[in-house]
Amino acid sequence: MARSDRPRDDAPPVAPPRLWTASEANQRIPELEELLPRLRGWAGRLAEVHEERERLASFWGSEADAEDQPDHELKSRLDAEWKHLSHRLDEAIGSLRSEGIEVKDLASGLVDFYAMVDGELVFLCWQRGEASIEYCHTLTGGFRSRRPIRSASSGPSARPQTQEQP
Repeated sequence: MARSDRPRDDAPPVAPPRLWTASEANQRIPELEELLPRLRGWAGRLAEVHEERERLASFWGSEADAEDQPDHELKSRLDAEWKHLSHRLDEAIGSLRSEGIEVKDLASGLVDFYAMVDGELVFLCWQRGEASIEYCHTLTGGFRSRRPIRSASSGPSARPQTQEQP
């Protein structure tokens, strides 16, 4: 797959659930340092399970789900594990997303936080191994387009205000 270990919807929410300051986002880094390897492990195991399920499907063809085929028990266990891991991973990433935190790439530990910087809705950009959040980029930009944050406080933690139409 592309930069992520799991397919995901690339469209940002209509309005982010929360805007973060760099200081607030930096407080989440220790939790993310623990969580991301666990999520990456789940995604890696999902890839292994997928490969094994594909192998069984290729070998058994239309009989892959037949109850009397010799690998039925293995196929059932793999299906259950796939469902369980997918649910756990989706739930964890969904929980972060509901907070305005986007996991962009599990392999490299790339995470973005919605924020306002100089009046612009952007992502504060952090990658596993960095001590703190020092960069941001536009919502349509990415890691390669990130730029240093001018100020450690990136504005209030509130939704952007909409302008009234005359």
